[in-house]
Amino acid sequence: MSASASGAAVGRRIGIGLMYGLWKPRVLGSWRVPAAGPVILAVNHSHNLDGPMLMGTAPRPVHFLIKKEAFVGPLDPFLRGIGQLKVDRTGADRTAITGALDVLADGGVLGIFPEGTRGEGDFASLRAGLAYFAVRSGAPIVPVAVLGSAERRGRAISALPPLRSRVDVVFGDAFAAGDGSGRRTRTALDEATVRIQGRLAAHLTDAKRLTGR
Repeated sequence: MSASASGAAVGRRIGIGLMYGLWKPRVLGSWRVPAAGPVILAVNHSHNLDGPMLMGTAPRPVHFLIKKEAFVGPLDPFLRGIGQLKVDRTGADRTAITGALDVLADGGVLGIFPEGTRGEGDFASLRAGLAYFAVRSGAPIVPVAVLGSAERRGRAISALPPLRSRVDVVFGDAFAAGDGSGRRTRTALDEATVRIQGRLAAHLTDAKRLTGR
C-alpha cells in the first residue's frame, strides 16, 4: 500500500468517526461501488462537509480532488497526509491531474465534485475534468448523492447540519463514460460530459425519490 493509499485509509477512519459521532447517516447502495480496481465517485456538492461525509460512508478509502484554497495552515499537511489531492481550479493543474491518474492507475478510488464548486448540488453545470479522468483511465463512474447536508442549519454551529440529524448518502450504478472507442478528442470528451450529466442527474432524481428528500 502506497503512502497516499495508507493515508486515505486513515482519512476514512476519521471520516467514519465524524459522521457516525455527529450525525445519523443512512447509506444506501454502497454495494454498488466495485470492491476492487479503479473507480471514480462523482458527488453532488451543496455543503463543505460533503467530502468528509463521503469519506466516512464510502466502502473504500477515497482520494478527493480538493480546491487549493482549503489547504491553509495546519489543514495543508493534514489533508496531504490523508491522501487528498490539491487542485488549482484557475487552469490545467498538471500536478493534480497526474496525482489523480496515479490514484486510478494504482486501483484506488478518486472522488470528484464534478460541478467544480459548491452550489445547488444538482449537477446542473459539469466541468470536463470528470470526463477526462474517466475516459483516460477507463475507470467506471459511480454517482453519489449526499442529501440533507444543506437542508437546515444547526443551532450549536450554524455552518453545520444539526447534530444527530439524518444525512442520506446514496450510491448509484457504476457506468462507463466513454463510448467504447477510447477516443480522447475534445468532441469525445464533450459527448462523454453530456452522457455523464444525464446519468448523474437521473441518479439524483432517483435518490430524492428513494429517500423522500
